[in-house]
Amino acid sequence: MKIIIISAVAQNGVIGRSNGEMPWHVKEEFKHFKDTTQGYPIIMGRVTFETLGKPLKNRLNVIISSRPDYSVPFDEVKIYRSLTDAVESVTNLNPEKIFIIGGGEVYRQSISFADEMIISIMHFDAEGDIYFPKIDSKVWKEISRDKREQFDIITYVRK
Repeated sequence: MKIIIISAVAQNGVIGRSNGEMPWHVKEEFKHFKDTTQGYPIIMGRVTFETLGKPLKNRLNVIISSRPDYSVPFDEVKIYRSLTDAVESVTNLNPEKIFIIGGGEVYRQSISFADEMIISIMHFDAEGDIYFPKIDSKVWKEISRDKREQFDIITYVRK
């Protein structure tokens, strides 16, 4: 089983805004995200889920929220109080892959133990205040790069 971080990151490191808004809308990148994660569990923070507004289809949606009373009106969504609890629970289902889909704090916590990262580097800077963590070249090795018109998809593996 692989734990994979997937994210779209502007050239200046921005991944979003603290109000939950995405600073861009690139249809081809959303399609890449959907095609890559479909059929696998996805783990995200509460704000990321609230930005989506509803569970993503054909995936087990797992939300992390430290709020003890947090709930959503969707039976197919699982909620855990910590990233550790979420990963442990999903690991017990024995999926081939688990995707970590954000936001900033969840990425900061998971970058220390993820096996792989699939990062879409957008070909522009963006306005925002949530940033992707620094990718340490001593820890991560780029193994592929797929160039698209508005972004490059870079796959990293832990060294």
